[in-house]
Amino acid sequence: MAIALSHGGTTIYSSPSPSDELLVGTTEGVVILRRPSPEGRQGSGWEVVHRSLPGTHVSSIITPPEGGLIFAGGFHGGIHASDDGGRTWERRDEGLTQEDVFSLAWVRTNGNIHLYAGTEPAHLFFSDDLGFRWTELPELRSVPSAPKWNFPAPPHVGHVKHITFLPGDPATIFAGIEQGGLLKSTDAGQTWREVHGVDEDIHRVMIHPFDTQRIYTVTGAGTYVTSDGGATWEHWLDREHEVGGYPDQLVFHPRNPDLMFLSAAHHNPGTWGESHFAGSRISRSMDGGKTWQVLRNGLPDRLQSSIEAMCLEESGDSAAVFAATTAGEVYCTEDAGEHWLLIVQGLAPVSKGGHFRPLVQTPA
Repeated sequence: MAIALSHGGTTIYSSPSPSDELLVGTTEGVVILRRPSPEGRQGSGWEVVHRSLPGTHVSSIITPPEGGLIFAGGFHGGIHASDDGGRTWERRDEGLTQEDVFSLAWVRTNGNIHLYAGTEPAHLFFSDDLGFRWTELPELRSVPSAPKWNFPAPPHVGHVKHITFLPGDPATIFAGIEQGGLLKSTDAGQTWREVHGVDEDIHRVMIHPFDTQRIYTVTGAGTYVTSDGGATWEHWLDREHEVGGYPDQLVFHPRNPDLMFLSAAHHNPGTWGESHFAGSRISRSMDGGKTWQVLRNGLPDRLQSSIEAMCLEESGDSAAVFAATTAGEVYCTEDAGEHWLLIVQGLAPVSKGGHFRPLVQTPA
């Protein structure tokens, strides 16, 4: 079986055994990595076995459990589906009026898989027939803040950075607008309201699987946590914290959500054009985000590149985390963060939009 590593797609997997293939979304399509033998299960032995969707900057990959399909969204590239594990793809975006796809998500509703796609400009679409037809949920743009949604980089319009669902209640959806705020729907996207109390630069929303009142929001100003479903929030990590002032990716162990991993750049991307340095770190919390430990043991401290994608796979008693960078590197730990290996390098950048451009290293 395969899992996927992308900026705006699925990030947490539960598998009966460690997956043999990893699909990586890059600026030049999808790359499939494979462990060729059981002897490679400690992180070595990964190799590139296939490349597809050349010329498409892949933003997001999702692997719904039914139908045997994989979906990939592209920055200015629409939506594609594969029925052969990511080897070949067909365009599936009829009805999608915005082709700049930032995020994809799926949820099971009454036994059926519903797909959601977030775009730039910030629109939200859904499909109930595995992507053959897409319908916009226009009320997302009816909230009071919508006219002010903006993003610092050109074209200076907000996008739907992340989509997630309340565990056990697929009609309750959270959509993070970068930059614009956190939105919530309780009727499968027909109506929306703004959730206040967090920074408007929303990167990721993660909901505790056993206590759905507990929600973590990752923003450009650090992380926020609520224990009452969003009525009140605490600001746990700020821009001065040692983990990094610009957090982006957050994953947790689905059976032990107190075990969390966070990636963060040292400063926000507005500084990268001058410094050409992201200073990225991966940190681990074992108490649900209250305290954090910066991880090394195979991870360079403060990577020059930015960590733009991360996923976690739990299988039995093991927990593997994969992290990909704007330099085309993939790091892996298969012992919950104790040790890390660089399992592949030299890929095209793994990047949200143009984040990779100011970080490209040129010969001296």
